[in-house]
Amino acid sequence: MTGETKLLPAVLVVEDEPLIRMEAVDMIEDAGFRVYDVGSADAAVVLLERHDDIGILFTDINMPGSMDGLQLATCVKDRWPSVGIVIASGIIDYKEMELPKGASIFPKPYPTDKIAKALSDIVAGIA
Repeated sequence: MTGETKLLPAVLVVEDEPLIRMEAVDMIEDAGFRVYDVGSADAAVVLLERHDDIGILFTDINMPGSMDGLQLATCVKDRWPSVGIVIASGIIDYKEMELPKGASIFPKPYPTDKIAKALSDIVAGIA
């Protein structure tokens, strides 16, 4: 692990499809970030309560549990306002959705270069 990696916030990936989650984790690790990953919004909240090094949430919208990804994003923005939010979705009309302030949304399949830039932009805003 490089010194630069230690300075970056950890990213929490929330995706219920294991193969898609693994792809997202690989993409974000390749961008130089440490990653936690879970399969539901409920598990994400538990992880956020336990790890104060999480600075970015990367979540899908559709998932099982008591919250979907948009509800999770709103919860995170309310409880952890400094956490940056990136949402990825296979929903076609995602541009019509109301997002928490400052959240970014991208279509699936993941546009790797754009997501890496969004993560870097969040870090630049945090620093």
